[in-house]
Formats: sequence, structure tokens, C-alpha cells
Amino acid sequence: MKKTYRYVTALSLLFYTLPSFSQNVIVSGSVRNNNSKEFVSAVSVIIKGTTEGTFTDSRGNFKLTTSQPLPLTLVFSSIGFETKELQVTGTDPVEAELTPSSVLGEEIVVAATRTATKAMESPVTIERLSAANIRNTPATSYYDMVAQLKGVDVTTSSLTFKTPSTRGFNFSGNTRLNQLVDGMDNQAPGLNFPVGNFTGLTELDVDNMELLPGASSALYGSGGVNGTLLINSKDPFKYQGLSFQVKTGMNHVDKSQRSDPGWYNDWSARWAKAFNNKFAFKVGFQLVQAKDWIANSTQDYDRLTRKTLPGNRQTDPNYDGINVYGDETNMRDNGFSMKSLAQLVQGQTQQGVLAATGGTVDIVEIMNAVLPPNATPAQIGGFIGTLPEALQGPVTNMVPFYFGLRNDIIPEASASRTGYAESDMVNPNTVNFKLTGSLHYKITSNLEASLTGYFGTGSTVYTGSDRYSLKDAKIGQYKLELRSKSWFVRGYTTQEDAGEAYNATITARRLNEAWKPSTQWFPEYVAAFVQARGAGADETAAHAAARAFADQGRPAAGSAQFKQLFDQVRSTPIPTGGLFLDRSDLWMTEGQYNFKEVIPFVELVIGASWKQYVLNSKGTLFIDYEGPIAINEYGAYGQLTKKLINDRLTLSVSGRYDKNDNFKGRFTPRASAVVKLADDHNVRLSYQTAYRFPSTQQQYINLEIGGGQFLIGGLPWIHDATLPGGKPGPNLNAQTSVRLDNNAQPLGNYNPRELKPESVASYEIGYKGLIAKKLLVDVYYYTGQYDNFIGRTLVARQVSPQQNQIYSIVENAATMSSSGGGDVKIDPIKVKTSGYGIGLDYRLSSGLSAFANYFHDELGDVPADFIANFNTPDHRINFGVGHAGFGKSKRVVFNITGRWQTDFLWEGDFATGTVPSFFTMDAMIGYRFPAIGSLVKLGATNVLNKYYMNGFGNPEIGGLYYVNFAYNVF
Repeated sequence: MKKTYRYVTALSLLFYTLPSFSQNVIVSGSVRNNNSKEFVSAVSVIIKGTTEGTFTDSRGNFKLTTSQPLPLTLVFSSIGFETKELQVTGTDPVEAELTPSSVLGEEIVVAATRTATKAMESPVTIERLSAANIRNTPATSYYDMVAQLKGVDVTTSSLTFKTPSTRGFNFSGNTRLNQLVDGMDNQAPGLNFPVGNFTGLTELDVDNMELLPGASSALYGSGGVNGTLLINSKDPFKYQGLSFQVKTGMNHVDKSQRSDPGWYNDWSARWAKAFNNKFAFKVGFQLVQAKDWIANSTQDYDRLTRKTLPGNRQTDPNYDGINVYGDETNMRDNGFSMKSLAQLVQGQTQQGVLAATGGTVDIVEIMNAVLPPNATPAQIGGFIGTLPEALQGPVTNMVPFYFGLRNDIIPEASASRTGYAESDMVNPNTVNFKLTGSLHYKITSNLEASLTGYFGTGSTVYTGSDRYSLKDAKIGQYKLELRSKSWFVRGYTTQEDAGEAYNATITARRLNEAWKPSTQWFPEYVAAFVQARGAGADETAAHAAARAFADQGRPAAGSAQFKQLFDQVRSTPIPTGGLFLDRSDLWMTEGQYNFKEVIPFVELVIGASWKQYVLNSKGTLFIDYEGPIAINEYGAYGQLTKKLINDRLTLSVSGRYDKNDNFKGRFTPRASAVVKLADDHNVRLSYQTAYRFPSTQQQYINLEIGGGQFLIGGLPWIHDATLPGGKPGPNLNAQTSVRLDNNAQPLGNYNPRELKPESVASYEIGYKGLIAKKLLVDVYYYTGQYDNFIGRTLVARQVSPQQNQIYSIVENAATMSSSGGGDVKIDPIKVKTSGYGIGLDYRLSSGLSAFANYFHDELGDVPADFIANFNTPDHRINFGVGHAGFGKSKRVVFNITGRWQTDFLWEGDFATGTVPSFFTMDAMIGYRFPAIGSLVKLGATNVLNKYYMNGFGNPEIGGLYYVNFAYNVF
């Protein structure tokens, strides 16, 4: 016992005296660019042979505390500079100078393999934008920069709602491209796609963006049919200090969309701090306020046949302007023409008189006998005066319809309600406020825990089946993550609140009804038309007179009466109003392990995930009448990579299996090879597969849209006569309904079909080479084939002898033809795509750079009657030239970028039509202040102010001119 006590005492004394033998050493210093002599921030400073280290701050300074004995060697590294080693023998400050180097192809990317890989050695096509690219861009938002990358198309629904896509099938709200922010799926759960950059990173907190075009489900799961975009934030251990940016400018300078120019303001700040390289935090905010672009197309449109028409409000009584809302309500969709409506009114009056007289007085027969075809008002009045008082009112109301039919002056035409412009229905003030923050704690030098939150709120406009105002919407994402060098596990949630979001098209229709029901407006229109024709007016003038009469007292846009009705309707939930009540959530848990440290001769990565959507719209969007709907998805993936022949050949195989509650499991493999022909010259080949489960809306939606149609989900039970909660369903089956072709003509009986996940198999070959360390060349060609392509079909069900209700139903695309007996022959479609592109990137160590890219995508073997929604120009070119610092002090910077694309046919749920070709150019010039790491920019997007659109029915985009000051961004 005494011996044990002596051992314990000796050990205790040893621990207490250890510090005297291993005193901590503080190493500090600074890092400069040996060309410009400017301090360099975010440089990694590591003690060689250890994992101990730190980063330089915004002034290029660093300090670390270590128990390593002197002398020791520090390793300095940063993208864009050659790595340098310095030996430290004492405690004097270290002064290191780094030599700039070409970074072309040397950037580290993660998206291609889920592991750190040089961009030059990526097995598939990949694009990357760095914080330096973002800092020097002329674009007003880092998110807009994605449009410069080869293979990318962007749809602009509004100034703050933009949707990127790759390799075709471009549209607002893309469900075929994944968007991950710090590893979190950035989609809005109820919409099932990202709301642009509505929530996520502030501009000052973006470290880089990586775009993986093409099939990517093998590593990223459902939705990666056309690609995956990764947006990664700055590490608070690496990027510290206070930064802020003030950007202000104006648009609508030519007053073509608005009477006065609109102000654009973008203010943001970020603050990060680390303590002893153990604990760090960061917080940030960004506020964008602007006058939005206006969707103002008044082109006449037939929403049933999806065709533009040559008419206007003066020449077409059934006019339906693309961006005019409320005029979608018409007689035709209500089962009538002007003539049949007159016949109905006359018939109802005739039956009423017969009933009132005991079946003895046929008023039409009597009027035919007593009154001449061109009776004068006095003759008509005299006749009505002979009738019993109870019949005088109904007969008086019937008179215009009677004489219109008797004299055959009522046409078999339809007339639509008068609509309102988008500027009347949507607040032009767009706002986006983002608040972000995270806490980071290094449990050990190789293990870090973090808690992250991103919150976004504001108002924007989105184009789907209609134009939707997302007013005071809110989306929050919150993540808890544990990460080491070899593995990570994370859990996060997305909480969505649609706020006061409303359907602008439906709201306009309901507003018209709240002022005067169509059951009153349509008869008034026909009656006034007859009176005008009887007075000698031609048809065009008679229609104008009829509209003026029926619209008497109609609320003028902006009037007190209009505002009262508008607020009443937009705040009333669907289906009686235009308000959405979406409060859907997403929950996700995933983990990954890299066995590289355990199995050094091959790289093996495995991962697994669980995702749950909780749909909660209270019946305003989904069929969730009995409460929220939960949908679970499970997935697991693996990847094996091996280098062979002295690292000249890299082979990789990967695969993923996923299961959704409503669909069978899917396996998506990928195989790739990278062949190093010579240093800096690589050829890549890949076979990739991808899939997507139908989106939450494509599964469960039940929504009336502006054209009087209903969007119905593709799960077969949704077509039944009775839905959950005892709600009436559409009752679509072979006995009640028929399919319609693209011209809205009957095709045959409708039978619901099983809805299956969409998949694609793609082959790609590419070459990436660096010439003279200055010119990077990247070329690719791909071909792919889609199976079970998800689209929509139109189905008509007769709800009365005069009217069919039209349903737009989610289905896997197929060609359909009548097979006799009323049935429809269905042949599945295999949609084929192919494309190619080339990118050139030229950079000099002096700071001069230039780039250009061209790309082409095409759709093949598609039947003429199939609506593919490919929405992709044949040819697109991006280019740019810039300088990171020239002049005597190398402080002046500039950047010019441009885009040209050909015209193309846009097919969308909202509207189909031609998007004209356009050329647009952005530019900026700036001046750097190295002492405070700051930059002043004067810039413009669409500097020539030539308005263009990239999606039919969306707003045209004009010039935006701004001045920008950014502090502590170098």
C-alpha cells in the first residue's frame, strides 16, 4: 500500500513539473505577396509534421501557441501562391513572402467525388468560382455569376428569384438540379426546389461555388438529374475580422417599365472571431431592397392549346394577355358562347313564364307573333305593359337576348373578363433579408463540432403555373455537424413559412368575382352587345360598348375600392381566395466515412442519409386535408477510387441506392476514368446515371390555376371521387374522362397510370489541359437518355352538358394514340439529349485574365406531339476579360463579361412562346485600398440597357447601375 502511494505521489509530481520541461512557445509573424508587397490573408500556417496551425488574419498577421520545441519549420500555403517553408529558431516575428503562381487547374474541388480533388484531375466536368472571382465580379450578386459558367442557363422570374440549370430542361424552380449550401439541401420543402438565393449565405461569407453539370445522383441522391451546385461558406478560423459591403444603384433608368427610376440597395456585414484556434464564431446579415423588373407582356394567349394569338383587347373579345391577370375567366371555360348564354337566359325566362301562368303562356311564341324583328323601344315597352306585373321584370331582362337571337346578331364567340396588369397585382418592392451565424469548436486538432443557422425572409415573385407573389415568406435552415479529417455526421432541418404568399393570377380572378360575379357580368355583356348592334354598331364597336357597360363601376387599380377587395381576396386562403398557407418542413440526417487512413492503397468512401418531408399547406396547395403529410427517403452510397500505372490512370466506381415511401427503390451507378496523357493534360471518361423521385408537388398537389385548370398530383389515388377528409375528388377514370392532345382535342378514355421516378443514363468524354501554365482548355461531349420522363397530360371531365373541367395531371411521358373502342394506346418515350462545350481560361501572373466558353445542347427523337420543356437555346457564348491590379500602384481593377444566345421555343406551364436572341454585357472598374483590405467599384449589369428575357412570360431585364464599397474583403 505504501509502495502504491509512493508511485502515485511520484507520478503527481511528474505531471506538475512537466510544464517546466515543455514550455509553450508563441510563434507570430506576417505574410506578404512578394510582388505587390501587400499582406495576404487566409494563408494556412502549419507546423511541419504536425496538425497544429492557424491562418493569417485580414492584415496578414498570424500567431500560434505550441508545445513543440524550437527549432521548428512552418509551412505557408494558399491557393494562388507557391507553398513555402521557413525554419523558426527563436521568438522574433516571422516575415514570410509568398510567390504568386498560376492556379489554373490547381483549385481543389469536392463536388466531383465528395473528396478533395484537384480540378485538373476531376473525373467529370466541373466548374468553380472562388471568393476572388466574387470580389471582382461586375454582377450585383454572387449567385448571378453562375450564368457565366459553360453549360449553364438561368431563368429570371424576378430580380431576386433566379433559377440555374444545366444541360437543358431549364425552367423556373428547377427540380432537376440539387443546390447544397454547406452540405444542406437548400430547397424549400413545399416547393421542392431552391428559391434562388433567398436563404443561405450572404455574399461576404461565400468562399467558393462548385457546379457539377449533368447526372450526379450517384453521390447526391434524388434531384441530381441535371447537376448539383455546391455553395460553401468561409471558415471562421481562416477568415476573421469585421467585413461589410455597401452597394447602391438604380435601374429602370429609361422609364420604359416604370415612370421613375428605381433604387437598388444591398447592404451586408460579416464578423468572425477565433480564440486560441479552439473556438470560433461568425455572424452575418444581408439586406437587398429594389424596384423589381415587371412582367408586362400583353400578347394574346390561348391557355388551353398553349399558343400565342395575334389579337389584343380591342380585336379579341376573348383576349387573355400573358401578363394580364383576371382575363383568364371567360365564357368558353364556363361552358358557354355568347349565343348559348343568350339561349340559356331566354330559355330560363320562357320556363319561368310558363311556370307562372300554369303552362298557358309561351312568351317567346307570343313575342314572335306580336313584335316585328326590328321593334322600337316604344313597341317593346307597350307590349311589356300588357303583361302581368310579376312578368314584366323577367321579360324586360330577356328582351336583348331575344332580339339578338331572333335577328341572329349574337356570334358563337367567347368573351373574357377584363384583367389587371401585373404591376397592379404585385408590389414592385422586392426585399430579401438574410441572417446567418455559426459556432465552431475544435474538440481535438482533427475533430470539429459546429452549429449553424441560416434565415431568410422577404418578398419576391416566382413563375410556375401562374405568377406567384411570395410576400413576407420565411425560410430557415439549422444544422448541427461533427466533422473530422475522415468522416462527418450532420443533421439539419429546413423550416418554411409562405407568409402572405399568393397567386397573383387567381387573386385577380377572385377580385373580379368579388366585385361582380361572372353570372352577372357575362349576361350584362351580351345584352349590351345586342343593344349596340341594334343601334347600328359593327361587331368590334359592339364588343367595346358591351365591355364598357359590363365594367361600369369596376374598381380602378390603386383605388380605395380596389385595395379593399385586393387585400380581402389575397388574404383569404385558397380555394376561395389566393392565399397559400404552406408551413412545410424538411428533416435530414447524413454521414460519410473515408477509409483512406485505414486502407491506404485505395480510397473508399461510404455514406448514408435519411430525409423526411412534412407537407403542411392546410389544403391550399396539397391534398393534406387530414393534417400534415410525411414522406420519408432513405439512401446509401459508396465510392471506390484507385490510382494505377504510376498515377497515370485513376479509376473510380460509385453507386447509390435510395427509397421513397411512395416509390420503389432506385440504384444509380457511376464509373469514371481519368488518363494523364502528360503533366497538366488529362482525358476523362464517365458513365453516369441519375434519377429523381417526383417532387412533393408532383405527388400531392391539388390546385386551381389561372386558366381555370386544376393541377393534380400523379399518385393514382388522387384521381378518385373521394379524397382524404371526405373531400370530393376529381373522379377521373375511363368512364368519366378523356385525354386531350396538344390541340385540346379528345384522344381517348383516361386511365390513371403508375407514376415512376425519372432517370437518365449519360456518357461523357472530356479533355482538360494547361498550356504554358497560362491557358486552360476544357472540352466535353456528352449524350444521355431519359426514361420515365416526368411531364403533364391534359384530361377533360364533363361536369355539365355545357362544360368540361380540365385537369393537368403529372405523368411519365408517353406517346398516346387512339387504339379503337375509346381506349388509348400508350408507348413510353425515351428522351435523348446530347451536347458539347469548350472553355478557355487565360491568366497571367500580372493579374490579367480572360475567359470564353461556348456550349450547345440538343434534344433528339422526341415525337412532335410531346411537350418536353427543354427550354434551351442552340448556341450560347460567354466571355470576359479583367485585371486584378494594374497601374503604378497596381490598385486599379476592372472586369467585363458578356453573354450571347440564340432564340428558342420556351415551353412552360404558365406560357409557351419564343424567347428572342439577346446579347448582354456587364462591366465594372474598381480601386483597391490594400491597407484596409477594401475595394470601391463602379459597375453595371446589362450596361447597354437593352432589355431581354430568358423565360417566356417572365419579366424583361434592363440595366442596373451601381457603386459598391467593400471593407476588409482581401
